[in-house]
Amino acid sequence: MYDWANSVYNLVITSAIFPIYFKAVAKLNGSDDVIFLGYTIKNSILYTYALSFSFLVVALILPLLSGIADYTGRKKFFMKIFVLIGGISCMGLFFFEEVNDLPWGIFCSIMASIGYSGSLVFYDAFLPEIVSEDRYDTVSARGYSMGYYGGVVLMVICLVMILNFSSFGFDSDGQATRVSFLLTGIWWMGFAIIPFNVLEDNRNNGKAKGNILTNGYKELSNVWNSLNESPSLKRYLWAFFFFNMGVQSVMYLAQFFGTDELKMEESKLIATVLLIQLVGALGAWSFARLSRRIGNKKALTILISIWIGICLYAYFITNEFQFYALAFLVGLVMGGIQALSRATYTKLLPTNTIDHASYFSFYDVTFNLSIVVGTFSYGFINQMTGSMRYSVLALGLFFVIGFVLLSIVKSKKLDAAEN
Repeated sequence: MYDWANSVYNLVITSAIFPIYFKAVAKLNGSDDVIFLGYTIKNSILYTYALSFSFLVVALILPLLSGIADYTGRKKFFMKIFVLIGGISCMGLFFFEEVNDLPWGIFCSIMASIGYSGSLVFYDAFLPEIVSEDRYDTVSARGYSMGYYGGVVLMVICLVMILNFSSFGFDSDGQATRVSFLLTGIWWMGFAIIPFNVLEDNRNNGKAKGNILTNGYKELSNVWNSLNESPSLKRYLWAFFFFNMGVQSVMYLAQFFGTDELKMEESKLIATVLLIQLVGALGAWSFARLSRRIGNKKALTILISIWIGICLYAYFITNEFQFYALAFLVGLVMGGIQALSRATYTKLLPTNTIDHASYFSFYDVTFNLSIVVGTFSYGFINQMTGSMRYSVLALGLFFVIGFVLLSIVKSKKLDAAEN
């Protein structure tokens, strides 16, 4: 249910409505160039750099927080804090009305991203505490599927409201769009109450002793040492770092490829995002079943291979129908690789550990740093070359590196099929 709650942020704010709204509002005299902090920059590139910055902040603060959370047994408390930060920031976007409000819009989008990413490290750490190992793949995939469904429900509500704004008493579609940001924050915080009421906090009976800041760093040091003693886990983290660069960059920036490279209409882009969401739920379920038959490693290898093909195909597409075909493929492998990545890491955790939040902090730091590098590279290459097509090729290279690194991960748990 937390996937159901937070995935509306991914769909409404990062993938569909807000990027289009941002492109429409962040303009100077009809130009895509804007002035931010004294620099003139293209609006889509500014948005890309803002995302990179938000994930860098999360990567810097999460190791400390997650170490404290596991040491004191307060994962749910910190998860609540980040949910509030994210939800309130989404609602704050309601006040981003024109280009003069650009600093506020960037600030809220950064804080919403921090809230979303920050909550995930504590959320993910609950997985090995609530289900047995043989159900990691299935439950992880179910979570992503619920997220896709929940996102689509709110997305449809918002689209009906925006397209029929006068019937709902709004003065313009812009006002209706800004109300959709309010609804996103309310939905996120509202449905998060369900897992907060059900999840058991402090299951390991952690008690704060001494300086929790110092002990948080000590916990992280212990995890780092254990990674050195678990070569398969460490190699997998490196592989994940590279292929996740591509996955997340595509998820966050696909809209701008459609607007800048193919000049597609807003309604068609939103329809494309909905297609990705619906197919994504099917992909998460399908690859969870496939992993049970052939093992996680082989299933991930197939997924990464398809992603490499997607990047090559994206470089050559020239029309909207090819973009729809690309979106279908992206949706199919998006849910699958996200669900399997989380479940695979969980399987590789040392069996004798109870410090799940500390271990998942490394997973989420890797996750966030990979997005920093991926989105920054995407924006930088676009800025240097003037074309996102070259940025897409760079993402393909990241997938190739991830593929090679995954091939050297050795673990019977990842190779074994389930009965």
